[in-house]
Formats: sequence, C-alpha cells, structure tokens
Amino acid sequence: MKKYFAVGIVLLLSFAGYYLSDDFSFDQIQDLTGALTNSNEEVQGTTTYSIQSEGDIEVFFCPDDDCETIMLETIGLAQESLHCAFYELSYPLIQDLVLEKYEHQDVETQIVVDDHYLERFPYEEFVTPDRSGQMHNKFCIIDSQIVTTGSMNPTVNGITKNNNNLIIINSPELAANYENEFQEMYTDLIFKKGDPVPTTNILLQTTNNEGIETEIEIENYFCPDDDCADHIIEELQSAKKSIYFMTFSFTHDSIGNNILLKYEDGLDIQGVFEARQAGSEYSKYHLFEYQELDVIKDGNPNNMHHKTFIIDGETVITGSMNPSNNGDKRNDENILIIHDPQIAELFTKEFEKVKLEALS
Repeated sequence: MKKYFAVGIVLLLSFAGYYLSDDFSFDQIQDLTGALTNSNEEVQGTTTYSIQSEGDIEVFFCPDDDCETIMLETIGLAQESLHCAFYELSYPLIQDLVLEKYEHQDVETQIVVDDHYLERFPYEEFVTPDRSGQMHNKFCIIDSQIVTTGSMNPTVNGITKNNNNLIIINSPELAANYENEFQEMYTDLIFKKGDPVPTTNILLQTTNNEGIETEIEIENYFCPDDDCADHIIEELQSAKKSIYFMTFSFTHDSIGNNILLKYEDGLDIQGVFEARQAGSEYSKYHLFEYQELDVIKDGNPNNMHHKTFIIDGETVITGSMNPSNNGDKRNDENILIIHDPQIAELFTKEFEKVKLEALS
C-alpha cells in the first residue's frame, strides 16, 4: 500500500529472479517545485541552516509495497540529471533504465558504487567506485529536486525479499545536501571524509493525509563527516516514553548503552534484530536479552534490513547506517531524522508487522 504526504501537487506513480547478494555485516510526471523561504542561523561558531521547503514525502516498505515499480518510475522522472550512490546496483530493470538515461545525452547520469560490486555494473564512462572501506549509501538525486533514500539496495534481494524502507522526498533544499555529498565522492574522489552537511534541518511544508497543512522537520547527516552516532544518541536521550528499533546489524556500544539507560528509566523498549547478525558475538542482542529487554530475532528467511529507530511515536531515524562502529566511522552513509507523528506511525506499523512475523 502506498503511503504519502503531498502539497499542491500529486506525485503520480503509474505502476505500469535470480539471487544476488545484499549488505553483509563485514557490514514523467512534471517537475515538482519547491521554494526557499528561510535564512541562516549562527550556532556555536559554525554555520548551520534551517531552511523551509515546499514539497512532499513518501514512505514505502519493501517487499509489501511495489518497490521495483516505485523506483523505476521515480528514476524515470529524470529529465536533466540522475546522480545515484548505491552500495550495489544489480537489479536488471533498474540497471537498464540507468543505462537508458545515460545514453539519452540530455540527462547527465553519474553513479557511485562500492568497489566490491563494480563488476555488477561495470560502466567506467560514468561510474566511480569507492576504493576504501564501504560506500554503503542507497540514494539518488533526480533533477536536483527529488531524493530517494532509505535502507533499500537496488538488488533483487533488496527489492523483493528483504524488509526495507524506501523514502522519496521532493525538496530542492534537501537534494542540494545530497548533491554536495555525491559530488565529493563522484568528482572529488573524497570518501570517508569531507565537509560537514551544509543544511542540517529542512522544514518541509506539506499537507498531511487529513488535508491539514503541516511542517515536518527533517534532519540530514552524512557519516562519518557529521558524527552520525552522536545525533542518534542525542535523539535517544530525548526519549520520554518509548524506543522501538529494527536493525540489521547493531553493535555500537554508546547507542546500545543509551538504550539500556532508557530501559532503566522505565521506558518501553522493543527491538527486532536481524536473526543472523544477532548471532555475532558483537551484537547488542545478547546484552539486551540478558538485561531482559523486549528484543527478538526477525522471522524473514532472507534479511530484515531496516536501520530504524522510532522514538516516542513522534520521531524516526533511518537511512543506510547500521548502528555499528563501521557505520559511524568507516563507511560512507547517510541518515535522516524525521520529526513527524504520522511518519512515525507508518514506521510503527512496519515495526509491528516485522515483530509479528518474528513471533509467528
């Protein structure tokens, strides 16, 4: 089922195997327009930005939603530029569409992939591989306007078998953040480091499912440039009632310890771990289980691939980063912190579904 928020425009998605690997722990439609209406703030000697942007945000969950068609239709929107950073790009129809966009010379097509998977998309004319650690992102920027991100790799497993989230946001201001990060990798060949994100907070002016105009605050960070774990911990520390999480690989000590502290404070803590990753000696599953937190291993015979925290039913943290030291310090990653109860409700429903599957 499609879930969406829109303002003034509707994104019409006209929904017209073989086994490949996914992450491992060695870890036409018209232009959609937005408006810049706010200014900068000075904070602690550094310049951060709080920018208002008209647009929309859509949330999908694979494999229940048709993530193949959604991704194909969204990439198909590109009329000027298509810039994507994918850990792995091996889904045949998406590969074909990217090549078609590249061959259409009016569409500037640029791709970054992790070097482990370059042989699955070996087009050196417009592909830049990462040469150190992991380039673990899963995002695209379309026409400097639309961003796709989340936990989903464009692979057969990522789209059709694993539990994943795919987020599509129409915001030129957010797209500018991702474009800066992308060009550091593609053009400047800067991996695992770079300039901090220029726009930390996007205030998305949108209309919710009840037709009420609302503002969604979206924080955006890139790892390791922006110390992603610190921002995750800050949000966890702000929790007053509950923390729910779905994690593929969870080994980060400080994030784990902060969840334990919140449990000791009496908060409702529930978590689903990907079953195979939970078997690692470094997984926080063992510690949480020993401390009698409500945690469980997932029931997907493939992978439960989310990297998501839901805080107080109001805030969602998600993206490509697993809560691990590699995710925070060694890989190229991105996260979104979305402050909105309705988005949180969608993720909570996904959490409940994943947990029910684990208990079945």
